[in-house]
Amino acid sequence: MKDKKYRVKAYIDGSNLYFGMIDAGFRNCKWLNVEKLIRSFLRSNQELVEIKYFTSRITHNPPKQKRQTTYLEALETTGVNIIYGSYQAKFTDCRKCGNSWIIPNEKMTDVNLATHLLMDAFQDQYDIAIVVSGDSDFVPCIQGVNEHFLDKSVVVFFPPLRRNESVVAVARAFQMIGRKKLVENQFPLHVRKEDGFVLERPDEWA
Repeated sequence: MKDKKYRVKAYIDGSNLYFGMIDAGFRNCKWLNVEKLIRSFLRSNQELVEIKYFTSRITHNPPKQKRQTTYLEALETTGVNIIYGSYQAKFTDCRKCGNSWIIPNEKMTDVNLATHLLMDAFQDQYDIAIVVSGDSDFVPCIQGVNEHFLDKSVVVFFPPLRRNESVVAVARAFQMIGRKKLVENQFPLHVRKEDGFVLERPDEWA
């Protein structure tokens, strides 16, 4: 009888990971191959069955939108399942100058991740769930898995500068994603899509 392989699903909070890298000064790590990154943490008795990457399409800034599209298409070449939320325009006024501007506010990403984490548990699609985020909004969801699915574990991988003690308290285990792991798991400069089109790392991400 073969040793049991534990089914692993990863749930990535794209925004939390991205801004964690930015805040830590790891701007040259944004061309990140998350499939390769997750696999680098797995043990021999663990099998990666799916990665779900939760994000929202940028619509307010064409250059950023183009870079994001390039990156998301690179992720798709590795089989990553991208789940989209949306951005909602939020108007902000400056009390000093009286000017107004729009700040995009990401919506539904957290809800989508929490919903998928719970529904996949109900459907028995994983033994171990890896949540890549330091957002405390996921605490109730992780607690729900802990309480109702005793045969399943939720492990949290914290992006740089995103460790959260309330999340640590409910996670079965946790891991910090450091700069070394990020550097080691970058896409190559060029990524070829299935149709032959070649994606290139944005110059701004070098």
